[in-house]
Amino acid sequence: MLIKRSPNGIDLPFSSEITPRAIFESRRSFIQQMAVGSIAGGALLEMATRQAFAQGTPGKLGAKLNPAYSALDKQTAFKDATTYNNFYEFGTGKDDPARNAHTLKPRPWTVSIEGEVKKPLTLDLDQLLKLAPLEERVYRLRCVEGWSMVIPWVGYSLSELIKKVEPTGNAKYVEFISLADKGQMPGVGSRVLTWPYREGLRMDEAMHPLALLTLGMYGDVLPNQNGAPVRIVTPWKYGFKSAKSIVKIRFVKDQPRTAWNDAAPSEYGFYSNVNPDVDHPRWSQASERRIGEDGFLVRKRKTLMFNGYNDVAPLYAGMDLKKFF
Repeated sequence: MLIKRSPNGIDLPFSSEITPRAIFESRRSFIQQMAVGSIAGGALLEMATRQAFAQGTPGKLGAKLNPAYSALDKQTAFKDATTYNNFYEFGTGKDDPARNAHTLKPRPWTVSIEGEVKKPLTLDLDQLLKLAPLEERVYRLRCVEGWSMVIPWVGYSLSELIKKVEPTGNAKYVEFISLADKGQMPGVGSRVLTWPYREGLRMDEAMHPLALLTLGMYGDVLPNQNGAPVRIVTPWKYGFKSAKSIVKIRFVKDQPRTAWNDAAPSEYGFYSNVNPDVDHPRWSQASERRIGEDGFLVRKRKTLMFNGYNDVAPLYAGMDLKKFF
């Protein structure tokens, strides 16, 4: 395993190491193209962030806190959580989603649920909001890149939706497909990933109560840059497993292909559970820096197995988690 060292001797992945080199090189040209029309300056970035949020028709969702699923960690500031994001449909820089996501139109929006189910459905956003009582859950978010946040999400267990469509016995996996509209998403069409963005869970993972069908954060609807209007949050997995801006949910017999696993299968496994004992091929996963709290070159906290959500451990009993990473 090769890990670069920062000048002060601390092991940290640099930006060129986050993705395979071929992908990193291809996204340079994309960044240059995006820079021509990008918004410059901190004040304008904040304005763009507000615009991106406004597209989601912000409004209090009236969710009640579920203390059984709420971490006691200090919550990440809203500004940090909405300006430091990975959402490659809007660019590869951390501030690109906040700059560019104002072009996303989260209404009208529908999600089709299909495949190995007895009752396929197509639901609009209002129907999704009313499908089950909304809860606020404070989850830790751990990115595969080595940083983390603590975010109060709003939604309900994905299992509530799954029960409505009645999966057949052939449904072994759930596939999530994100919007891929070049007119709304300037990053779509780049060679960074294969579009549309796809993710997947094993059926028992999707049915676990921690898996959250997410419609808001910080008490309001999702800002565009955070995956509006509907996304998945699986807090025991690395962040890229939580698909954003979902338009289709498919129940399938075979393990679905997923975006990052297609791009670099030796680096991004299908399961991608948070595991401090299984390093990324190019950096350690033993520790993390909390955005807004820890210094960039100093990681101040150890990463917890399953990100601290040990309730999911029985899902993987008997599995070699180094092989099935």
